[in-house]
Amino acid sequence: MDDYPEKVRTRRKTGSYEVGRAKRAEILDAATRLFGMSGYHKVPLAQVAADVGLSESGLLHHFRSKKHLLLAVAERRLEQTATWWGSRPTQNTEDPMEVFRTMVDSTRELAREPGLIELFVLISAEAADATTPAHQLYASWYQRAVDETAQRLRDAVERGYLQPDTNVGGCAREIIAVSDGLQLQWVLSDGKLDLVEAIRDYSRRLARSLLTPGYASAADSL
Repeated sequence: MDDYPEKVRTRRKTGSYEVGRAKRAEILDAATRLFGMSGYHKVPLAQVAADVGLSESGLLHHFRSKKHLLLAVAERRLEQTATWWGSRPTQNTEDPMEVFRTMVDSTRELAREPGLIELFVLISAEAADATTPAHQLYASWYQRAVDETAQRLRDAVERGYLQPDTNVGGCAREIIAVSDGLQLQWVLSDGKLDLVEAIRDYSRRLARSLLTPGYASAADSL
């Protein structure tokens, strides 16, 4: 029979849960940093484990496999990206180029951790299989990204920056498709493609096609 009172047992369970959650976060921090620097394939699971003071089997207590760890890193990365985008101005901005400038700034953020670009492309391939956990993660992420980008474009239309007949949904999907396609080309070029400049060039051309005549010259400021 357990001689400890219920409150003590509950405290023990809660404490153990908090410790486990903290260690899981520490593992994700290490994996994100290591994958970001060297790429997923070049970092063995044992290296991630050693970085947080665990054996490989100890790490597998928190994540069943390296692929599960990869998915968790990707999920966290997507949430951080969404938070970053959410912190950028939408309405009440006086800059007609804000949405296009944000596209370039977002790419610059990605380029700071090139290994995570490889990670994104890697999981994208797996997400095409509807039976994988990555499928639902990416499906939700893409819908959210399209909706939020479309809303930013809609705000710009309402403020008179973009032409009133702008197909905001179609443009949002195009923006995301170009961004993801260029990330794939960056991986295939072994990082030789200047990803930020490629997005800047695309954003400038898109802005010129969408800005109203009174703001058309603003595209040159990008």
